[in-house]
Amino acid sequence: MQLVLINKQRYRRHLNIVIAACITTLVIGSLGVAQLLILLFPDPSGSHFYWNLLGVIATCLLLVTLLLKFKTHDFMTEVTYVWDLKQSLNKITRAMRKLKMAANQGNENAMNALQYSYDGSRQLWLLDDNVLTLESLDDSQKELDQLAIKYDFLLDAKNYRSELLKSL
Repeated sequence: MQLVLINKQRYRRHLNIVIAACITTLVIGSLGVAQLLILLFPDPSGSHFYWNLLGVIATCLLLVTLLLKFKTHDFMTEVTYVWDLKQSLNKITRAMRKLKMAANQGNENAMNALQYSYDGSRQLWLLDDNVLTLESLDDSQKELDQLAIKYDFLLDAKNYRSELLKSL
């Protein structure tokens, strides 16, 4: 996955709409399904826990199906990009210890993976207005820059591919 510049205002607006739609669908859908089940299959004891639970589960399955169906829609472009970026960064984070060890030994793939992680994290944190942690990211970037100088390597996040993580 390559890093792409996206419009922050459009991303935030569309994300808020998607979140609101999901919450609304979950509330209305789960209550609607549960009430329909209670109406069709009343429980003499008055406990309708399982019907309520089934309503929530059915609505969650519907939401997942709808999100996957509309994932490629133009409206979801930025939201999907951030979703995919977070998944990509999580893969790198799980391999971070190995990446840093390999980068310290001059491994170019590891340094490019770290550069991708730092660039992607910076973009993600700026999109979400999470600027408090940027200072620690800048420190990590300086360490990586020093390694690149030491091993005479030009860092480029565009050279990162997730398959490179398997080789470490």
